[in-house]
Amino acid sequence: MTRSDGASTPDDHIIVLFGALGDLSTRKLLPGLFHLDRAGLMPANYRIIGTSRKGGTAKDFIAVARKAVGSAAGDTWEHFASHLEFSAFSAEEPGPLVDAVATAEKELGGTPRRLHYLSIPPNAFGATVGALGSSGLADHARVVLEKPFGVDLESAIELNKLVHGVFEEHRVFRIDHFLGREAIQNLIALRFANGMFEPIWNKDHIDHVQIDVPETLAVDDRAGFYEETGAYRDMVVTHLFHVLGFVAMEPPTALDGRSIVEETGKVFRSVKTISPNCVIRGQYAGYREGKGVDPDSQTETFIAMRAEIDNWRWSGVPFFLRTGKAMGESRRLLTIAFREPPRRMFKDAGAFVEDYGPDHISFDFGDPGKITTSFLAKVPGPKMRLGQATMEFTYEESFGTQGLEPYERLMYDAMLGDRTLFTDSEGIERLWAASAELLADPPPLHRYARESYGPQKMHELIAPRRWWLPET
Repeated sequence: MTRSDGASTPDDHIIVLFGALGDLSTRKLLPGLFHLDRAGLMPANYRIIGTSRKGGTAKDFIAVARKAVGSAAGDTWEHFASHLEFSAFSAEEPGPLVDAVATAEKELGGTPRRLHYLSIPPNAFGATVGALGSSGLADHARVVLEKPFGVDLESAIELNKLVHGVFEEHRVFRIDHFLGREAIQNLIALRFANGMFEPIWNKDHIDHVQIDVPETLAVDDRAGFYEETGAYRDMVVTHLFHVLGFVAMEPPTALDGRSIVEETGKVFRSVKTISPNCVIRGQYAGYREGKGVDPDSQTETFIAMRAEIDNWRWSGVPFFLRTGKAMGESRRLLTIAFREPPRRMFKDAGAFVEDYGPDHISFDFGDPGKITTSFLAKVPGPKMRLGQATMEFTYEESFGTQGLEPYERLMYDAMLGDRTLFTDSEGIERLWAASAELLADPPPLHRYARESYGPQKMHELIAPRRWWLPET
């Protein structure tokens, strides 16, 4: 059903949250589902069934959900709470969940869809997916998988083979919350809905692209997980490369899942093999003293790298990616830097040209997000003197709203079966294949101070260009 504002209402659903009492569920999933309900974007009839390896009861689940929603609960809490249920589940004994789903479906009537959200550790994926298949819970169901999608090409192929043994690819939703951000989606609108941008979105006009995601948070209690992954596996393959796919893709034939996945897939197939010589790895001071960390750990908490796309549009244009923990600020920034035109005419006229670097467009993926265009203009006065000027668009000032939160948008799309903002198995495997040389022979680590922007070695990687963060 389509609402008056053009939004579709999902079919009736049984939503099963695996790991319902865990961190992701309490921080993002339960508040997100509540906000969708309050916005009128949940199905007319639905049930949310929580499960947890820790055990629990319906009363526990409702209490956790109430705390997760917090002060936003208001008068609509009771309505949302009436849709919450809880069931025991283990891969060895899925019977209780089978019964709970059957009961909920009988109460709702008709043939509600099933959506399984696996907010569980990667090492539990196999047994859980297998149990969904053997118990019949996967019948007519979709499944949402949280990252990481493997740790290398071999494990990604194995994981995809396991999942495809139970779910066809069109029923699998590999979630990347970066792609749920309004600014990422606005990138598509800016490129393809405006005649001034798409003609210059290529190697003839763009000098380089930067995707920068520094984080102030340290690893802390995630050391056990992080020691096995590191910044490259945790952030680059699962987030930054997918942003790159949206930046670099060709115009899709339609704004639907199939068309978008086809075009981003072409980008991933064109990514050159990542050379260890084009990568700077770092580790913040004090990381090795953390609980659960190997005293001689070689796990990177920072990575800066140069990637290239070997196709007609982007050949020769470097894509610089950078992310790290315990850094000077938390940002999510995409910068498109344009080629500099000849400026000899200004020098001949005696003008003073400051070295501001190339003109650029920056997409800030923060909340609510903004787009900033930087360019050179004449400084008022008797002489021709250039200075940097900016124009800025923000969602809040222009539209008075920041739209849905990333997880809200992606859960809503999963209920609709819209895979536009999700990744597919072929794309994931291609990115791991491009990473094989780096993973087999990673470059040495460089130490960096907490609250800095990474090791100084990173400046050699991008020279003679410069990083846009910190902003100067």
